[in-house]
Amino acid sequence: MDVWKFIQRELQEGEKVMLMVVVDLKGSTPGKRGFKMAVSGRGGLLGSVGGGVMEYNMVNMARDILKQEDIEPLVVRQVHNPNAEKDRSGLLCSGLQVNLLYPLERVHLEIVDAIVNAYETGEAGTLELQPGFVGFDPESAEQHTINWEMQSDDEWFYSESIGKKPVCYIFGGGHLSLPLSQVMRMLDFKVVVYDNRQGLNTMESNMYAHKKEIIDYNQAAKLVESGEHSYVAIMTVSHDADQKILRQMLPLSLKYLGMIGSKSKVRKIFEALQQGGATEEQLAKVDSPMGINIGSQTVEEIAISIAAAVVRTKHQ
Repeated sequence: MDVWKFIQRELQEGEKVMLMVVVDLKGSTPGKRGFKMAVSGRGGLLGSVGGGVMEYNMVNMARDILKQEDIEPLVVRQVHNPNAEKDRSGLLCSGLQVNLLYPLERVHLEIVDAIVNAYETGEAGTLELQPGFVGFDPESAEQHTINWEMQSDDEWFYSESIGKKPVCYIFGGGHLSLPLSQVMRMLDFKVVVYDNRQGLNTMESNMYAHKKEIIDYNQAAKLVESGEHSYVAIMTVSHDADQKILRQMLPLSLKYLGMIGSKSKVRKIFEALQQGGATEEQLAKVDSPMGINIGSQTVEEIAISIAAAVVRTKHQ
């Protein structure tokens, strides 16, 4: 979203912006489909299409084009092979990367505003780019879908679904929730923190969460939306509360479900839940002790280990 907010700000101030998008690839490439970079007419830039000498050359190309009067979109092939006869990128990855350079001006500001709003609200929509047309449909989107069709340099179509933002639900607003909220927001998750304690200083000082709420843990299941976009991390102040919340989460369809705790704590809670009717299949889906084992000692390191487990699950 930062790239789009950068574009929004530049357009608001009357600057032209070159939007660069990786639209297609074959083999090994540093840029992946959907990677974006924006270059302003006054020199600023944000984002990446893969880095290295290729990106450096693409930025210079964008800056040169923005100086021209009549600007048209441009499709640029980059071959990451030093022996290629043409379109050499200067990289050695051996793959092929196709970048789209699309100039945006103030006339496109309304569309950019809609895209930024979609990201901020977590609503879905579809971006469409083709020669002479930029569009955004907030009513239609298939999550994380990217389409690229090209008949010629002057006849092509790119669309990208801006899906519903993944949500990280954190149950327990204590000291660990602060760095975890920070990391998950940085990873472009919507962060929701729940606790059952009034006046908790770590809840009040949490500036990273999009939403914070004091709740009754008996109602936890009603506050989590089932689906592939939902990730739950349980880290309350007590074992009883962790168990109560975990019991409610087990029947839900979640992308990720984790609970903090020692191996002995986890074993006792799992045994109690099984006695209450939880199945081995349900419990096998719980990441607990939560996070990837990196020898974490501090709450910041634990937060990194949890975030790594979430990201690994997200991409599986």
